[in-house]
Amino acid sequence: MENPILIFGAGNLGKIVLDIFNRNNVLVFGFLDDDKTLHGKEIGEIVVLGDTDDDGFLKIIGQKTEAFVALENTKERKKVVEMLINRRKVMPVNAVHNTAVVSENAIIGHGNLIAARAVINPYATVGNHCVIHASAIVDINTKVGDYVQIGAGAIINSDAEIEEGAFIGSGAVIISGIKIGKNARVGAGSVVVENVADGSTVFGNPAKKI
Repeated sequence: MENPILIFGAGNLGKIVLDIFNRNNVLVFGFLDDDKTLHGKEIGEIVVLGDTDDDGFLKIIGQKTEAFVALENTKERKKVVEMLINRRKVMPVNAVHNTAVVSENAIIGHGNLIAARAVINPYATVGNHCVIHASAIVDINTKVGDYVQIGAGAIINSDAEIEEGAFIGSGAVIISGIKIGKNARVGAGSVVVENVADGSTVFGNPAKKI
């Protein structure tokens, strides 16, 4: 990646993304965050420069810098992504840890965070702006929609489908062929053996609606 990166969000996700770009020898220009108490502070020697809608910094995106949106709240992340697309005509780049394993036969969209030792197996499809945490596995032929979050160590088995905005907790197991609906939530450590409806929350082994 030739251009430096502006990271939107200086929280935990932002710190993970900074580490990924550092490992990949990508220069990080700075952070933008709406928490004014962070402005001017350094995170790993990288300064929090200002708000996420600061025109002075936004105007250089797409010309001199790239962007990555590392906001933990999905609604806030989506809002900033849409702003970048509409105002700057740019799509955030991917942040892929150097120990992650991504098959050359997988299809990966834009703006995704793929953390340490995560595995994306052949013919899996990952949409845009997803967060796939450390050691998570997305198996063969699985479909992952936009803005999905998959917790550390979770296993999405073959031919499963995770729809837009769904949240899969750490250590959860989604059995092969299962469909997790839009904006559904799967609790940490759950084993999902039945389809989960849009907007539902399930937990347990086997996972049940709560």
